[in-house]
Amino acid sequence: MPFGDLLEQAGGTGRFQIVHVTLLCIPVLMMASHNLLQNFVAAVPPHFCSAHTNLSQSQLSPEETLLVTVPLDQKGKPDRCQRYVAPQWYLLTKNGTSSSGEEGDTKDGLDVDLQGCTDGWSYNKAEMSSTIISEWHLVCNQHSLKQMGQTIYMGGVLVGALVFGSLSDRYGRRILLLISNLLMAVSGTCVALSNSFSLFCLFRFGCGMAMSGLGLNTFSLIVEWIPTRVRTVMGTITGYCYTVGQLLLALIAYFIRDWRWLTLAVSLPYYVFFLSAWWFLESSRWLALSNKPEQAIKNLKTVAKFNGRHEEGDKIDINMLQESMKKELSSVKGSYSVLDLFRTPAMRNMTVCLSAVWLSTSFAYYGLAMDLQKFGVDFYLIQVIFGAVDFPAKVIITVSMCIIGRRPSQCGVLIIAGITILINLLVPYDKQMTRTCLAVLGKGCLAASFSCCYLYSGELYPTIIRQNGMGWVSTMARVGAMVAPMVLLTADHIPWLPGLIYGGAPILSGVAAIFLPETLGSPLPDTIQDVEDRRSGRNSKMPPKETIILQNTQANLLKQAA
Repeated sequence: MPFGDLLEQAGGTGRFQIVHVTLLCIPVLMMASHNLLQNFVAAVPPHFCSAHTNLSQSQLSPEETLLVTVPLDQKGKPDRCQRYVAPQWYLLTKNGTSSSGEEGDTKDGLDVDLQGCTDGWSYNKAEMSSTIISEWHLVCNQHSLKQMGQTIYMGGVLVGALVFGSLSDRYGRRILLLISNLLMAVSGTCVALSNSFSLFCLFRFGCGMAMSGLGLNTFSLIVEWIPTRVRTVMGTITGYCYTVGQLLLALIAYFIRDWRWLTLAVSLPYYVFFLSAWWFLESSRWLALSNKPEQAIKNLKTVAKFNGRHEEGDKIDINMLQESMKKELSSVKGSYSVLDLFRTPAMRNMTVCLSAVWLSTSFAYYGLAMDLQKFGVDFYLIQVIFGAVDFPAKVIITVSMCIIGRRPSQCGVLIIAGITILINLLVPYDKQMTRTCLAVLGKGCLAASFSCCYLYSGELYPTIIRQNGMGWVSTMARVGAMVAPMVLLTADHIPWLPGLIYGGAPILSGVAAIFLPETLGSPLPDTIQDVEDRRSGRNSKMPPKETIILQNTQANLLKQAA
């Protein structure tokens, strides 16, 4: 019998699986909080140069102080990075006040000297009482450090995937999940207690690493303890937990306006998750593959007992386990590396196109999701809307993939996302409702693209190298997420350039996806030769072990989805 039958014998969807999946999904709710935390802890409040020291004891109102110390910019608003060298008292006169914009501009251009904010900045704390921007003055000449902080976090996600992915296969899922929970809790606490931006970035890097460890090992433990028939459902539920987490972040941030307490609020629960993770059983599938059959059998019997199937559990022995794992391994003989993804024409074409799809999807997704303030709408509300749009987006793309196929669905959502981003460049800034609607549509399409490319990639890559392929494209996605924040800095020189890049990338990758083969209703490829035969139009002979491959596809996809 295949290993899946052993799980069914122990109670495939019994009490153990319900408790197990529930406890694993709860931390997923908080994963979005760390991925998108920068939207709130690094929100840029309205700011301007602090008044001259000799004005600090004056009887002027805040509005009058601002008027005589800070010039107006080209949009008629107080300049954020410059002030008058000396207070311009004439602006307080009746005539000066009534025509301060015009007269002030003339004086600025001819007679008035300006200087930088030598006495620091004053911040409007209406939306957030404290952020890393206001605490460490990451504005004006230092504003690029905000984007660097998010890039460093995404770098941690990339490094964590490489480190925890290999360690998980060597030492097991449970111990790495424990370590990841503890690392997230400790790193998040240290972020909240950081007294410098350098330490903030260092510990955010640790949070990024922990995020990868949590994702990889959570999904592995979920899919390796549930039968094949419910893996797709469980994968969908887990994905929606992340979506709900986006809404939860907006709610928590709305009530906690200080960045340190907000960071603690989304980090402290991981101490509880660390303690609850001790209850989890190590994957029996991994134990069997790691030559630990006795422990694997012990865990299977524990599950059977928890599910009230004592007699069925007692029948499980080493012979049954070895027989099941022999069939489990029958389709993965041989040693393959990432180089095999580029060795043959069909594999090379497929890998290049999928790399473009994953990189651009992640790149544009985080380009939109991590710059909420540019829409001019309350960013608590826009966070809720951006999170809620994922629900219909995932439903629509699932139906589309089943009816019109994977390739047109993937191409369509990418091209539509890119077009909406580009159209947004043409919409005036004061048309906030139109800009927000276009951005929400684009973000929904990119969320749908993620759902599509997870399944599509798993169906395109052959079984013998599927894990390598999914690992490669997942890495491309993380590279896109790292680069996305830095592109925003190009707006300092050309304001419309970030939007052009964010919109152009999905369109180009949508065109590249046209060159991928359709997989709807097609058998899963087993070998690289099957992929080459599919490209040449020949029907490869699919072996009986295709059933085993189908059973493992969702496990491979969900594991790499982290």
